[in-house]
Amino acid sequence: MNSYDEAARYDFFWVRRLRLLLRFFIFEASYWCGAWLFQRASIAIFNSTREGEVCMKDPDHHMRHPRGHLGDRANAPGTGGCAWRDEQFGRGQHPVLGWSDPTFAHEGRVYRKVVVGTIEQFPTKTAAKLAVETFRSTINAVNPAVPVTLRQLVKHYEEIELPSKAFSTQRTFQTSLKTWVLPQWGEHKLSDVRTVEVEGWLHSLPLANATKAKIRNTMHVIFAHAGRHEWIASNPMTLVRQSAKREKLPDVLELDELKKLLAELENPVRALVFLTAATGLRVSEALGLKWSDVDFAAGEIRLSRAVVHQHVGDMKTEASQKPVPMGGVLLEALQDWRRQAPYRQMADWVFASPDMDGKQPYWPETPLRCYVHPAAKRVGITKALGWHSFRRTFATLLKGGGEDVKTVQELMRHANSRLTLDVYAQALTPAKRAAHLKLVGLIQPAAETAIGPSWSHSEDAVAVSG
Repeated sequence: MNSYDEAARYDFFWVRRLRLLLRFFIFEASYWCGAWLFQRASIAIFNSTREGEVCMKDPDHHMRHPRGHLGDRANAPGTGGCAWRDEQFGRGQHPVLGWSDPTFAHEGRVYRKVVVGTIEQFPTKTAAKLAVETFRSTINAVNPAVPVTLRQLVKHYEEIELPSKAFSTQRTFQTSLKTWVLPQWGEHKLSDVRTVEVEGWLHSLPLANATKAKIRNTMHVIFAHAGRHEWIASNPMTLVRQSAKREKLPDVLELDELKKLLAELENPVRALVFLTAATGLRVSEALGLKWSDVDFAAGEIRLSRAVVHQHVGDMKTEASQKPVPMGGVLLEALQDWRRQAPYRQMADWVFASPDMDGKQPYWPETPLRCYVHPAAKRVGITKALGWHSFRRTFATLLKGGGEDVKTVQELMRHANSRLTLDVYAQALTPAKRAAHLKLVGLIQPAAETAIGPSWSHSEDAVAVSG
């Protein structure tokens, strides 16, 4: 091999080395330029779709951490608000608060993105953190099925808490929710339900104040349920103003009206009305009585159940379970009814329905509508009567008869005396007149005291002319 061949091989070796190096540099430059261009394009697209918003981002891996993640303040030229670092988008201008909720996703895992506010509203990182506390509590929930709308929250409450309530309470809640709350607010997000808006809506409803107050209280309980699960930071119903003041007092019967009504009725309705008016029993408690609960020898009634729409449940409160005294003509009336009753065994209902072969008591509306109202009309009673009217009459007659408040409270089986006086007991017209005459007698002036003016007409004329 001559020297020319060796030189050619030497040159070819270095040319090949240079070509490899050139290819390597071209590949590296293309890779990094492409990555840089992709990053800048992604940031531009993201910023154009989220213009002017300040949010947070909490990727799925941050759900394991109790405080989530809030990115640093953007310090890149031309950016503002909050920023977060993401493997896909890099440093963005407008981060997003997101969380996964498999329950409400139709296909796999879904990230919700919620806008918190504008840069002007939350200029600092501390302000942004305070604004997203509600969403942090949602992210940290043990149960991933976090309610977002009020309808979803109501469903959760009905599954978890409502079954533990009394049946009458369940019916009241469900009626308020299905009739009024859900049609208006069901699809609202929890964060979108505002105090002032709810207050204005309640005022616009064509309902009595007491009914509006029940709706407000129902919503308060629902949002309190969300608060216990740390899905909301505060209860928007707390500051909703809604008076429960009655527009007019409920009707009660005077003693002579009650006597006329009882004389017009026949058993078993007469016995039922007499029982409720003479003991103050709720109609659900009276219809829940069995003959085994009536102790004629001891002269008392032992309460252990209540029937609401043919659902047999527990008593309303612990105070409601206290024995009720029974004596005199009431005891005789119940004994008389038992002798007439087709179902008189100890396990039978006191007011068993013949239409149901004695297997359940009467529906409360049936005797009221078919017998009590027509009898009241025949004797000239024009007052609006319901079963609770007899309970109010019981309290009013006791108070008007001079019984002390504590005695009335015990007989009504109320937890406190304020409810007895404020809600049930009213002063009847004769009692009002007697109280007025008694007060007038106390302040009546002595016989020798002049009733007229203390000066004469001549003195008055002199005083005027002077």
